[in-house]
Amino acid sequence: MNSLIVFDSKQVRHKWNEEKQRWFFSVDDIVEILTDSVDVKGYIKKLRKRDTELNIYWGTNCPLVEMIAADGKKRKIKAADAEGLFRIIQSIPSPKAEPFKRWLAKVGYERLEEIENPELAAKRMREIYQQKGYSNEWIEKRIRGIAVRDELTEEWKKRSVKEQKEYAILTAEISKATFGMTPSEYKQFKNLDKPHDNLRDHMTDLELIFTMLGEASTGCYGMQKSF
Repeated sequence: MNSLIVFDSKQVRHKWNEEKQRWFFSVDDIVEILTDSVDVKGYIKKLRKRDTELNIYWGTNCPLVEMIAADGKKRKIKAADAEGLFRIIQSIPSPKAEPFKRWLAKVGYERLEEIENPELAAKRMREIYQQKGYSNEWIEKRIRGIAVRDELTEEWKKRSVKEQKEYAILTAEISKATFGMTPSEYKQFKNLDKPHDNLRDHMTDLELIFTMLGEASTGCYGMQKSF
């Protein structure tokens, strides 16, 4: 999927990466909006020179992604996911970047609070789901399902499952055994056509229970096999 979003009345090119399950945004477009620079590439060059740490990881954090250029042709341009983009924004001394920086500081502070007190993370998660209109019963099942999933992935890690692709294959097998469909097929069944749609957030109480049972039994079976 390759499309445009509008920020500050200007367009930002972005593309969904199916394998990594995340959006990648045009670095040039974001920098141009935040700096009003007439020479974006020159500004980025100076930015990298000024911020040596950012420059060291530039190639890793800003891969080339094929997107539609202004002339309508496809070209590979520097792009970054949300994490990489926030890192770049931190290095831009622009009034337009200040709201992002304040938001990043707030998120970072909240994350530190959650590390010190994990109950805060669960509380905030409940509040978010409540704001979206989910019932308390559904929320409890969703949170329990996350815990079961975490236990399963920890078991996979012990068995040297590391790549995201391997996780996806194993998850697909559990889903097929539970519902007769892979997660991607299930999303189509539920008419969830947006890449960021979370399948589990659109499950019923029973579907969440069946998902938990499938993943819990897989984890238990794996642990039994290890003895």
